[in-house]
Amino acid sequence: MTDRIADIWGTRTPHEKDTPWPVRVDSHLDSSVTEQDVDRWVQSACVLCSNGCGCDIAVKDGRMVGVRGRATDTVNHGRLGPKGLYGSWQWNRTDRLTRPLVRDAGGNLVETDWDTAMDRIVERSRQLLATDAGALSHGFYTSGQLFLEEYYTLGVIGKAGLGTPHMDGNTRLCTATAAAAMKESFGSDGQPGSYSDIEATDAVFLYGHNMAETQTVLWMRILDRVHGPTPPRIVAVDPRTTPVAEAARATGGVHLAPLPGTNQALMNALVREVIHHGWLDEEYIAAHTLGFDELRSTVGPYTPEHAAEICRVPADDIRRAAEIFGTSERVLSTVLQGFYQSHQATAASCAVNNLHLLRGLLGRPGCGILQMNGQPTAQNNRECGADGDLPAFRNWDNPDHVRELAELWNVDPLTIPHWSPPTHALQIWRYCEQGSIGLLWIAGTNPAVSMPDLPRIRRILQQDSLFTVVQDGFLTETARYADVVLPAALWGEKQGTFTNVDRTVHLSDQAIEPPGEARSDLDIWLDYARRMDFRDRDGAPLVKWSDPEGAFEAWKECTRGRLVDYTGLSYDKLRGGTGIPWPVNEEAPEGTERLYSDAQFATHPDVCETYGHDLLTGGALSEQEYRALRPDGRAFLKAAAYVPPPEGPGEEYPFVLSTGRTVYHFHTRTKTGRSRSLRRAAPGVWVELSAGDAARLAVGEGDVVRVESRRGAMQGPVRIGRGRDGVVFVPFHYGYWDQPGTDGAAPGDAPRAANELTLTEWDPVSKQPMFKTAAVKVTKIADATGPSPAPTTAASAPADPTGVPPTVGGPEADVREQPYAAEPPQPARQPEDSGEQPGSGGATTSATGPKD
Repeated sequence: MTDRIADIWGTRTPHEKDTPWPVRVDSHLDSSVTEQDVDRWVQSACVLCSNGCGCDIAVKDGRMVGVRGRATDTVNHGRLGPKGLYGSWQWNRTDRLTRPLVRDAGGNLVETDWDTAMDRIVERSRQLLATDAGALSHGFYTSGQLFLEEYYTLGVIGKAGLGTPHMDGNTRLCTATAAAAMKESFGSDGQPGSYSDIEATDAVFLYGHNMAETQTVLWMRILDRVHGPTPPRIVAVDPRTTPVAEAARATGGVHLAPLPGTNQALMNALVREVIHHGWLDEEYIAAHTLGFDELRSTVGPYTPEHAAEICRVPADDIRRAAEIFGTSERVLSTVLQGFYQSHQATAASCAVNNLHLLRGLLGRPGCGILQMNGQPTAQNNRECGADGDLPAFRNWDNPDHVRELAELWNVDPLTIPHWSPPTHALQIWRYCEQGSIGLLWIAGTNPAVSMPDLPRIRRILQQDSLFTVVQDGFLTETARYADVVLPAALWGEKQGTFTNVDRTVHLSDQAIEPPGEARSDLDIWLDYARRMDFRDRDGAPLVKWSDPEGAFEAWKECTRGRLVDYTGLSYDKLRGGTGIPWPVNEEAPEGTERLYSDAQFATHPDVCETYGHDLLTGGALSEQEYRALRPDGRAFLKAAAYVPPPEGPGEEYPFVLSTGRTVYHFHTRTKTGRSRSLRRAAPGVWVELSAGDAARLAVGEGDVVRVESRRGAMQGPVRIGRGRDGVVFVPFHYGYWDQPGTDGAAPGDAPRAANELTLTEWDPVSKQPMFKTAAVKVTKIADATGPSPAPTTAASAPADPTGVPPTVGGPEADVREQPYAAEPPQPARQPEDSGEQPGSGGATTSATGPKD
């Protein structure tokens, strides 16, 4: 038994390069239950990060009482992280919404029945559709945590029932740049790499990705290589000293700590060094890419010395990192919020793709790119069209793609709003602010904590002109502003599928009934479609399914022939013991482990998801301009010069704010804040300063400070941490109000949310907000009454641990870690795969693994 609050990643199982990752099954049960007491175990996968770990839910007497990792799953080989172990199920007996709420004449939210709540929504919906604004009066803002079947159903309702382009999700805040970077470089969304590349690689580059806290099980996978006989070298790009940075130093790699907002200068220098030293696969570049000459010209001025001056990192460290990339036989790169939520997000992320294309490091074991997601089903939101994309990676600007959807849904192509780019999230909120959107439907997300510039978001939600629907499992900060609140079923209480970062699809079967009158998001939207009486061209119901499996079968047809092909999958096949990575079809019946093994990219004008953009301005290429480039299956080497961020440190606001996560919480703590083990580990907000900055400000550990930007202010106790000077870190999980049973903040208390400070600026291509470039000042307002509540176990560990008690979970956090005698899940190859270098035409697949 192991305290997995204190020991986040658990026991090591080291292994040699090019050997399977050993199996270790992690399980945690309610203290009142033993394994013999469990009535049944129900198949699922964890939804508290984007890793997608296969797991089973323990059920006793109609309630969830624990969870265990699935030994046969290709993603996690039985392991689970702290959020999955403690936060995935422990909220289920607490303060759930069980009946719909509507706002009465006195302005109070009161319980009502489903007919009253839905009738109120439908009445307002029809009123708005009858105005001149029509469908443009409706906006939908969803999540990265719903199921594929729910996203696809909403996509059909929004795009073919209403005909609104105003659909996006909080995936815009975390994963939009991942999609944008892959579209710009490879022609389509879809991760090229696989988690199994970790077993084969010689070097791992993590760009703005504190994997040790954000994807704990994936970090376990890397740690087991690091502790093995032939460890890969680690290169970490992060302004903080994270466990990833510590591993970089231990493996002979590099920790680069650039000033936030300067990533593109650093990436241009790395690309320049690789070109300058001739660390190139010239045949691959000539045969499979476009744009090399422009790229070489653009990065030419970015010597290590020039980039070092901009980024404030040692030039020799830049040289060393470039050498590792340029001379390692196999390299795996991962990218996350340190790039995505910063300045020039898409340009910097495309530069990661450039490095791999320059060396031909794609499509074979150990040579992958993982443009990571921040949420468990962000991939499905993008795939299914609930975020602003067209379903199945179709191109808004391609009339043939629009016509395909119209024929599939049996609607007039003009119904599908494709006359202009889809509306991204921050523009949706702007339209709400201006009054042109009169109905905003929010599902499974909490923008009153997670959106930038929260004072503005609160003002928008309070407008009388905006009718707001919120469907969630709890009365969140956002739900308090709603006109109608719909109680939604959560994980374990409904059935559906979801897809993780490396395209692996899992089925989650329903384990228990939802509480009270709560309904799944799918059932809610099916009810809305029925009440609105959406019809196809023949007068039949537009939405032709009534349950999750029916929605999945309809989605499969939508993907037929596309890169994101699900046609070879079924619910029964997904019960085979492991998730399966798409595409899955007749050519790849057991799934596809890696994309682009034949170096044929999805860039043909008739196939691509976008015609591309200028990375500096966001200006879109026309179809004619794109065709003139003659990509025809070649990838793009996208170039962009560095430009300073829109807001930087100065005399009045001398620090750069970087927001982020802690290992113990997910997003706004709607679920993890209700887990006692996780809540105790990170009970409240903190403000993290470097030791140098703390000394200059004359503040000590636990002193309370006020952090102020041009937009607002928040306050919290100081953690003197191990980050670089000039950067203030604040976790974004903590809202203006707190959830019951946590650390007691209430309306009227001093704001604690990091997003009181952040600015409403976004990347010109991905439209992702810049959460990591705000300029702030810090002022001490009270002496310490004790150390800050920041955990000691990972990146927020104190620079000086004296007087700071270690973060532990105690006996109630004990987890059983069980070695597993069976062979671990192993990738399988299709018969035609020869294992040759890219260009062989082979496709690598992932086996379903041994049955339970």
